[in-house]
Amino acid sequence: MNKKIKKYILIFQLSILIIFIISCSNNNKTYNEIPEQKERSNDILKKIKERGRIIALTDYNSTNYFIYKGEPMGYQYELLKSFAKYLDVKLEIVINSDIEKSFEYLNKESCDLIAMGLTVTNKRIKIVDFSSPLSQTRQVLVQRKPDNWRKMRTWNDIEKKLIRNPLELAGKTIYIQKNTSFYNRLINLSDEIGDSIYIIEDPEKQVEELITCVVNGEIDFTVCDEHIALVNQKYYPDIDVNTPISFHQNIAWAVKKGSNELLSEINKWLVDFKKTKIATYIYNKYFKNPRSVYIAQSEFYSVKGGKISRYDDLMKKHSKLINWDWRLLASLIYQESRFHPEAKSWVGAIGLMQLMPSTAKKYSIDTLSPPEKQIEAGVKFIKLLNKQFINKIDDNDERLKFVLASYNAGIAHVYDARRLAEKNNKDSDIWTDNVDYFLLQKSKPEYYNDPVVKYGYCRGQEPYDFVYEILDRYEHYKNIITY
Repeated sequence: MNKKIKKYILIFQLSILIIFIISCSNNNKTYNEIPEQKERSNDILKKIKERGRIIALTDYNSTNYFIYKGEPMGYQYELLKSFAKYLDVKLEIVINSDIEKSFEYLNKESCDLIAMGLTVTNKRIKIVDFSSPLSQTRQVLVQRKPDNWRKMRTWNDIEKKLIRNPLELAGKTIYIQKNTSFYNRLINLSDEIGDSIYIIEDPEKQVEELITCVVNGEIDFTVCDEHIALVNQKYYPDIDVNTPISFHQNIAWAVKKGSNELLSEINKWLVDFKKTKIATYIYNKYFKNPRSVYIAQSEFYSVKGGKISRYDDLMKKHSKLINWDWRLLASLIYQESRFHPEAKSWVGAIGLMQLMPSTAKKYSIDTLSPPEKQIEAGVKFIKLLNKQFINKIDDNDERLKFVLASYNAGIAHVYDARRLAEKNNKDSDIWTDNVDYFLLQKSKPEYYNDPVVKYGYCRGQEPYDFVYEILDRYEHYKNIITY
């Protein structure tokens, strides 16, 4: 055989051998990584179950998450509450509007999932795993209507002043939120029209802030997902959002790559949830509700007004007496009366802070007392309760839970629950999974008839929920309302 041919055959055989070795190496790598990913995915769901709460990241805006008249609200927030209930865990919200940083949080396991209306793109699929679609949307151009549009004779006269053909974007400058899918779409659109579109990524402003800039004439154009744009058009009738610049895209939640177990739970929940009337109700509530215009104009709408109630200044003043964050006091008052000073319960509790008649009499207030006197009396009562525990429970955060439970159920029942905890080898100075459990059980004969119980039956579910709900709402207030 020709030496030259032998040489080529040898080179070919060596090449085949090298390819085979590399292939085996890659197969081994894949084989080793799959169990590791599966184990990690199991661990994420397991961690959620073990800690008893799911940590979800969302953004603070007029649709996803906000506070109105003291109540946490939002489309993503309500979906997350429903999913947390499905998992039988509590919900913890983390706020971040920077999409790139949100992905970093997710991959560092600082949160368990991202719920902020993410569009599914090929670029993002490489970074995270997406759930089944929550909905679909498309990207639209946000522009101002002509200054005198209300005086124009016909809608066609208005249309002539607006951009409807993407070709007309040639040479235009468009501001967008940084790290959004809008950038790639505009780059592709620029290529499609064969001309330059000047794109400025704002490193600080979110989508809705850029829409406000369009309204105020600070910029001419921005881009937004259509469902968000339509909501903002209700607030700002001077903007037009009827020019699409993309096809419809899927909106979904994101989890860390390889989180197969968590992703499976999300998708199973979604299948059933999307069939319910509540799913339609929640969507319509935030994206089709005509009342959203009035909400947006309220001073108690956190996105615009930043207030929790009309009594914020009074709560800031009197919370100092007990060294509380005023937002914590606000959460308690919301829980008691929804900020209605004339409120009266079926058991006779009165006012903003729902003091029982005997306590109200002690602090010289009644249903006609002004709000400041009501808050002042309630704060004095809290101070008295705290004094009863200050030499028993050193930790301030832990003692707070006992004070809140006592405010609702009466300190005597909380003392009973402490005695039950001690008798049953639990820590009588720790609330969660210790004293709270026995307060909850005080509605059962085997517990309220126990010899260590001095004050009998207690409807324990109410103070149990009272503590959790106040502290949970307080976390939402801290997320959104400045100190």
